[in-house]
Amino acid sequence: MENLIESESDQAKALLNRLLIESNNGQNMNEAMAGAQSLPKSYTTVVPTPGFCLKTKNKKGEKFFINICKSENVPKPDDLSDDELIKLLESDDPTGFRIPMSIGTPHAELDKGGSGCTAYDVIVNPEFYDKMETSELFRTFFMTVMLEGVESKYDQELSRNWVILKNKKFAGDLAEQYVRNKSNSLITEMDDSQHKKKIIEEIQHNTIERKRAPEPKFTILQEPTTGHPDFLVAEIHLPQVKTSQTLSLDVGEDRIVLETRSNVYDLDIYLPFNIEQDECGAQFDRKTKILTITMPVQPLN
Repeated sequence: MENLIESESDQAKALLNRLLIESNNGQNMNEAMAGAQSLPKSYTTVVPTPGFCLKTKNKKGEKFFINICKSENVPKPDDLSDDELIKLLESDDPTGFRIPMSIGTPHAELDKGGSGCTAYDVIVNPEFYDKMETSELFRTFFMTVMLEGVESKYDQELSRNWVILKNKKFAGDLAEQYVRNKSNSLITEMDDSQHKKKIIEEIQHNTIERKRAPEPKFTILQEPTTGHPDFLVAEIHLPQVKTSQTLSLDVGEDRIVLETRSNVYDLDIYLPFNIEQDECGAQFDRKTKILTITMPVQPLN
């Protein structure tokens, strides 16, 4: 997906900085703090508490994890309702609502298959974190601004087809961060209606996409059942589907994305092992209404 806020645009950076209150905790700052005997008064130490872990990839196909964490030392944003946020986004100045967050430096990690990947730690206030848990709108707004912030700060281009891991709260080791107390110094005053429109369009698009269809029931089996498998077999139950012609299936190296015509079902899951994409096969049984996907697993290195 093409970035809606280009990192090389000064106007885009100005608008992003108005939406995002970010800590000044780059690599040089962390190194300086590590060698210092005491923390400068202008900085506060933030120790992250795990929240949830987001998995995505960049345009090169490299895997990224973003640990969304919480800490009382990060300021909380204004307490708005969903309706108030919508009105604000549609107003002449959508930057009236800012999300304080601390974006840490990238750290190299290994995924469950032993392959290298990159992780970022992003910290928000616990009260705002709880709000994201109950409001799809605020979570979508946060994800949009947060991903733009990571991309802008570290010159990345991350896929918006992210997945929140169900059984993993964080990837790698969480490290304390150093946040500048007066984060308002990072806010630049500038109005750019074109980039405002693009941000709103992405938020609206993501909200619609996330709510468009229910997830079907599915099971994933491995053969053999113990040790490193030779095959994975996914069985996806689609009782409201009449023919395979209404299905759109994309099997990636470690991911299944299934969509149906008329938005009957929507499935987007990551697999526990990397698979041989070119050797996968799928068959839909019109009687049982089950889609079976057979996926050879990549051998261990």
